[in-house]
Amino acid sequence: MHKVLLIEDDTAVRENTAEIIELSGYDVITAPNGKIGVSKAKENLPNIIICDIMMPELDGYGVLKELASDDSTKYIPFIFLSAKTEHKDIRKGMDLGADDYLTKPFEENDLISALESRLAKTAILKEERERTKKAIDNDSDLRSLNDLKNYLDDNGKELNFKKGELIFEQGYNSNYIYLINKGIVKCHKIDESGKELTTALYKEDDLFGYASLLQNIPYQESATAMDNCELVAVAKEELKEVLNNNHKVNFDLINLLSDNLAEIKDQLLQMAYGSVRKKTATTILQFAEKMNKKKNENIKISRSDLASVAGIATESLIRTLSSFNKEGIIEIEGRNIKILDMDLLKDID
Repeated sequence: MHKVLLIEDDTAVRENTAEIIELSGYDVITAPNGKIGVSKAKENLPNIIICDIMMPELDGYGVLKELASDDSTKYIPFIFLSAKTEHKDIRKGMDLGADDYLTKPFEENDLISALESRLAKTAILKEERERTKKAIDNDSDLRSLNDLKNYLDDNGKELNFKKGELIFEQGYNSNYIYLINKGIVKCHKIDESGKELTTALYKEDDLFGYASLLQNIPYQESATAMDNCELVAVAKEELKEVLNNNHKVNFDLINLLSDNLAEIKDQLLQMAYGSVRKKTATTILQFAEKMNKKKNENIKISRSDLASVAGIATESLIRTLSSFNKEGIIEIEGRNIKILDMDLLKDID
C-alpha cells in the first residue's frame, strides 16, 4: 500500500483530504505544519507528499527545499496544495522542484488522479535511474568534454525557450545542467541597487548552469534566452553519477571552469580600469564571436544587453556607438550593428 504524507495546517481540510485519500486505498500520515511535516517525511519516507503552501513554523516552499537537500527524501514526489493561484506562485513551486500543483477547492477525482499519475511517473523515473546507473557502471567510454556533450544530446530532456524567456532564476534550486543546441543564452546577476550585470554569454555547443554542480546550492545567477533557443538538460544528480564513473571528463570540466574564471577576471579588470570606448568595443567583439558574426554582418542586439555586458550606463554606450559610427568603425541601422573595420575595433583603448 502506498504511503501518503499530507501536510496541511487547516484541521478541516486536513481531515477531509485524508479521508478521501484513505478511501481510495492509500495509507495516510498527516502533519499540522511544515516543521512537523519535514520530521515525519524523514521518519516515514512516504511514497508521495501533498503539502499546503501557507503554514506556520515552515511554509510549503521551505518544506520542499529542506526535503530536496536530503538524500533520503529528495526523490519523493511532491504536490503543492494551496488556494494561491497566481502564476508566479505556481512558477515558484515548479522552479523549486514540485511535481504538481492543486488549488483549493479541488475535485476529488483531480486529487486522486494527481496521486496516481505522480506515483506512476516516479516508478518510471526510478527505473530510468537504475538503468542509467547500470549503463554507467558498464560503460566508461566518456573520455572527453565532447563525449559528455554527446551524452547530454542522447539522454537529455529537450527544452525550447523563446527570446527573452527566463531559463532559470538566481536563488532557485539548481536542478539541471544545460547544453545549447541552438541560440545564445546570457547569464546575469542583479546587484543591491537593482542594476543588471551580465556575467557570461553562451552559444551553440556550450554548457552552462554547472557552476553549482558539485555543491547543493541554488543558482548563483539567472539565465535568459537572447533569441529562440533549443537546449537539452540533464538532472544534476544524474550528471554527478556520470562524472563519478568517468574521471577523465572531470579534468575537462575543471579546465572549462578555469577558463570561465579567467574570462570573468578579464571582464572585471575591464570594468574596473577600461575606458568606455574600450569596454564598448570589447563587448561588440564578444557578441560577434558568440553569434558567429564576421565583418559586414549585422549583429542584432539590444543596447541594454550591450551595456549590461560592458558594465556601463546605457546612455554612455549609445553615445560611444554613435562615435564609432561617425568614425566609420561600425554602421548602425536601428538595433543592428555592422562591424566595418574589425582591426580598428580591436585596437581601441
